[in-house]
Amino acid sequence: MINACRDFLDLAETHSRKWQRALQYEREQRIRLEETIEQLAKQHNSLERACRGAPGLSSGGAGITNTAKGSVQSTKGEASDEDEETEYFDAMEDAPAFITVTADPKHHRRSGSNLSGASEGHPEDWNLEDSVFDSSNQTSYNESTCKDLLPKKRRRTRIPDKPNYSLNLWSIMKNCIGKELSKIPMPVNFNEPLSMLQRLTEDLEYHELLDKAVKCESSTEQMCFVAAFSVSSYSTTVHRTAKPFNPLLGETYELDRLDEFGFRSLCEQVSHHPPAAAHHVYSKRGWTLWQEITIASKFRGKYLSIMPLGAIHLEFHSSGNHYVWRKVTSTVHNIIVGKLWIDQSGEIEIVNHKSKDKCQLKFTPYSYFSRDVPRKVTGVVTDADGKAHYVMSGTWDEKMECSKIVQSSHGSTSSEGKQKTVYQTLSPKVLWKKYPLPENAENMYFFSDLALTLNEPEERVAPTDSRLRPDQRLMESGRWDEANVEKQRLEEKQRAVRRRREAEAVEALEEGKDYEGYIPLWFERKVDPMTGELICVYKGGYWEAKDKQDWSICPDIF
Repeated sequence: MINACRDFLDLAETHSRKWQRALQYEREQRIRLEETIEQLAKQHNSLERACRGAPGLSSGGAGITNTAKGSVQSTKGEASDEDEETEYFDAMEDAPAFITVTADPKHHRRSGSNLSGASEGHPEDWNLEDSVFDSSNQTSYNESTCKDLLPKKRRRTRIPDKPNYSLNLWSIMKNCIGKELSKIPMPVNFNEPLSMLQRLTEDLEYHELLDKAVKCESSTEQMCFVAAFSVSSYSTTVHRTAKPFNPLLGETYELDRLDEFGFRSLCEQVSHHPPAAAHHVYSKRGWTLWQEITIASKFRGKYLSIMPLGAIHLEFHSSGNHYVWRKVTSTVHNIIVGKLWIDQSGEIEIVNHKSKDKCQLKFTPYSYFSRDVPRKVTGVVTDADGKAHYVMSGTWDEKMECSKIVQSSHGSTSSEGKQKTVYQTLSPKVLWKKYPLPENAENMYFFSDLALTLNEPEERVAPTDSRLRPDQRLMESGRWDEANVEKQRLEEKQRAVRRRREAEAVEALEEGKDYEGYIPLWFERKVDPMTGELICVYKGGYWEAKDKQDWSICPDIF
């Protein structure tokens, strides 16, 4: 028996070594395959960009770049005419597929037929419209803002280079699968030296789109600029795979650009579990934006899903147009193996609650094997009657274009018996184009020009401002070891405050008293009349307190 067991053990060890070698070989093959696919995808993208940029194709390429399958949510009663053929990230059964064809304004004639759901317009209107559309092309951050910046405060244009620290990713991540991201203690090695409040403020980088939207006389034209603005907020994320700092409860961030750009912004962390931030922006150029965003995130081993929950509100002062929309899901891929990359997918429905205009934008998920342009965004702007007026097309990392619809009709029926809507459009106009990144951006966390200024020290800010957060400041200075120690101290301090608050709640319950819990500093909870949700809205007082330098209500969180 002993000899038989010894023989079995030798045989088992031999087979074990054999399977280990086979497993190692398969791992190496998988890594080679991933590298090959990634290289092919990069070559494919570069060829596509070279093809689109070729002079010989630029004149005839408008129809190609505009010929995109998109989707919009149908109005009730029109589902029979507008069915869906394309596959959705989140499937919606009653949304139509459409194709755009560029029309020649010189030879186009209006059709007298009255097609169901058709929308027609004068092609000459596109050329003779006010200069709002024509002035929407901006080449760079510096060119578009140099007139405003010259007499104002000089902002910084660089931060210390990111240190090259090695980190054992797997040893940290293997214990995080299935957990809520906000509850995982992370070293600053995974972070960028900005807080989530500052990242939320970064959505205002292309605020001039809203300044131009104020000048629009037509609500559907205005919707085009609002749609372009909603897409522009994702342009900074294409290289930004690092995680922003989770704000402490009561942490605030202000961005006062009233003299330079006409707006001032305030963010506050109003809840810690789940993490929620309230944001309010006032512009003296005619608009106000507010939102409360709760971040839900899950780590699934291969990828990380980030789902912003909450509605974004935008109101224009003169017209009273009130727009509401929500953000799409962000996904960070290759968490364990390969190079990190981020994608945006899902749909945004923008609704003007005054005029009932709608714009349904579809963010197509990235695929190595798709022939579509990477990071593609398509959509259609419709009025209250469901008639289409504009086609939106572009990519969330580069630009968005708008094409005016002169006629719509129903095209051929697919093999599944579903019908496409064909839109004849005029030549597209660029509403938004991404600003180029500053020099040496790859060593500065791929920050944009605006992002480089967000953590710049400023005087007279509240003691709870993110600029004063010590661990974040140490990380920006390249002192990561000290930043990790400081980060643990701040988190433990916050846990102690939470434990004390929980004890007070238990004591109040035993005494039969009501316990309100944490009360935001500058925001108050109200029921949103548009969505019916309980949200935090700005109650005022912050900028007055700043003028007086009276910060007595601010807690000691740092």
